[in-house]
Amino acid sequence: MSVPSTYTRPSLNRIAVPIVGEFLLGISVAMAGLFMASHTSDAAAGAFGLTQQVQESLAVIFRVLAIGLGVVVTQKLGRNNTGAATKTAFLALGASTWAGVLAALCLLLGHSWILDTLNAPQEVVPLATAYMMLLAPAMVLEVYNLSMAAVLRAHLFAKESLLVMVAMHGSHVLLAWLLMLGLGSWDGWGLNGFAIAWLLSRAFGLMMHLYFWRTRMHLVPDTHHWWHTPIASLMPVLRVGLPGAAVEFFYRVAFMVSISATAKLGVAALATHSYTLQTLKYVLLISLSIGWACEIMVGRMVGAGQFKGAYIVVLKGVRSGIIASGTLVLCAAIASPWLMTLFTNDPSIIRMAQWLLWMSVLLELGRVFNLVVIGALRASGDIHYPVVASITSLVFILGVGSYWFGQWFGLYGIWLIYILDEWVRGVLMWRRWRTKGWISNAKKTVRQLKSDATQPPPIETLRELV
Repeated sequence: MSVPSTYTRPSLNRIAVPIVGEFLLGISVAMAGLFMASHTSDAAAGAFGLTQQVQESLAVIFRVLAIGLGVVVTQKLGRNNTGAATKTAFLALGASTWAGVLAALCLLLGHSWILDTLNAPQEVVPLATAYMMLLAPAMVLEVYNLSMAAVLRAHLFAKESLLVMVAMHGSHVLLAWLLMLGLGSWDGWGLNGFAIAWLLSRAFGLMMHLYFWRTRMHLVPDTHHWWHTPIASLMPVLRVGLPGAAVEFFYRVAFMVSISATAKLGVAALATHSYTLQTLKYVLLISLSIGWACEIMVGRMVGAGQFKGAYIVVLKGVRSGIIASGTLVLCAAIASPWLMTLFTNDPSIIRMAQWLLWMSVLLELGRVFNLVVIGALRASGDIHYPVVASITSLVFILGVGSYWFGQWFGLYGIWLIYILDEWVRGVLMWRRWRTKGWISNAKKTVRQLKSDATQPPPIETLRELV
């Protein structure tokens, strides 16, 4: 199969390192928000924590676009079909508008039902309600930034995407510190200040994305691009994004079952679980970043017909992930007696957390295979296999298993299930990649890309339907 003459093979580190920075920034901002909320009041901290869960759930809608756009744009660029890649990039703006409006309406109209469903304490409800109302318009800007960042990374401008995130998150923290805690005699706006800072920082991020779109990719959107969403053009994005969102949805449901099982074990077990997970977030970002980078590279290589190159880059990604994640989680396990003192002085909690972090060495190694390979399979066009395999494991191992093992073996039993789930999914993904079961779907993807290049542009738009 011929390769477009302008095709260039991207570097794994060139893409992965900036993505690590982006994930690290996101985690750190959330930690800073919780820290500042806790210094406002315990109720504010509770409201912040609850709303974070709601935001992450709504973010599934955004990830449908981000995942789909990233894969589709990389495939078209790999095929050297820059015109189609440009159309898909502009499609991101219109689709983001509708997704953002939907998320905002969920917060504006459904906040009471959401808080009732989450059994929010009475002292938390008014704080969470005001926070969610202010956060609603920021969600529209949030999805713009996520989608536009995905397009930047697909064009291999990962450094520029990182620069936007540094400026956006940095301004968010600085503004939040001022607006939440006040200055001098002014006491600030408490939790509402964090939402206002969120809105302002996302507006700043959007302006920076528009600048890099114009200067790096020579993309200047017109007014109609912010609403114009061709249904036919959107379908390839949804075909990739929706299965990925389905996996995440089932993961969240199954994980909440494990949280419920942990809560039944008492306050100490729940606290230990929370502290350990918070520590592992910094290990998790390694696998996530390498997986995302491999997804971008595989998408471009499959689009260019470079199946052998795609195969090799995933092997290298898994190897890099094992070395990096394994080293980091081992360091966390060794340092666990000190790390846990950052959260608690309870010796029983510290002792349990130590055991969980040592168990996490196995957990994170299995997670490398899962996260790195599943993105590569998705980018190759092999969508259905990872979805079916993942959901099966999530339901029957993570969901059902954590419930029963929590009753039989306590907190350690739940974490054994975490390990088993990651390894089962990881082995299934790895076997699919090593046996090259994805090749037939990759060939279909290339044929579809060729076909799309010869078809006339669609004329039906979402705006016309509404």
